Amino acid sequence: MTRSTASARPPGRPRSGVNAVVFAATLSTVNELGYAHATVDRIAAAAGVAKTTIYRRWPSKGALIVDCLLDAFGPMPQEGAGRAEFMSSAIHWIAAKISEPGVGDAFAGVFSDAVSDPALREVLSARLQDPYRLALQEALGEPENRVLFFIDVVVGTLLHRMGMTGEPMVDADVARLVEMVLPHFTDDADPA
Repeated sequence: MTRSTASARPPGRPRSGVNAVVFAATLSTVNELGYAHATVDRIAAAAGVAKTTIYRRWPSKGALIVDCLLDAFGPMPQEGAGRAEFMSSAIHWIAAKISEPGVGDAFAGVFSDAVSDPALREVLSARLQDPYRLALQEALGEPENRVLFFIDVVVGTLLHRMGMTGEPMVDADVARLVEMVLPHFTDDADPA
């Protein structure tokens, strides 16, 4: 009897697609149960993986949520003929992403947890905020403090609406937000 020395795949569960399955289960669980009740145990069960599979990849629920949000948001579209069009497009894009099932709740939940968790705050800042901040700085030619203010106003407003109503901001209100924000970032606005 001859024994095969080459295996078709490594032992254990297949690795491909695990992140995608866990991310989908995370957003689904957050959407169904809310951020606070979406524990790693429940996310693992929804994904059909062991809790250790999640903890091998992410040291905490917060780190998992940050990577899940990065996956959900993807790269920021670089659309618009000028600054105003670009910023309007960016505001509509972030509003649409936050309104996707589970995304706004996950974003608000991890943001809230970061208030009292300096390590999570660092992960949230470095992994989620910084890439988008840098893309905005490059596209707009604005200094860091102005771009951070833009992010605070837009994302803060959208998350506040979700927190107060449990619903994403409607399109008409997103359009009003654009109208309110754009005058402060037009080409002739004082960047000070």
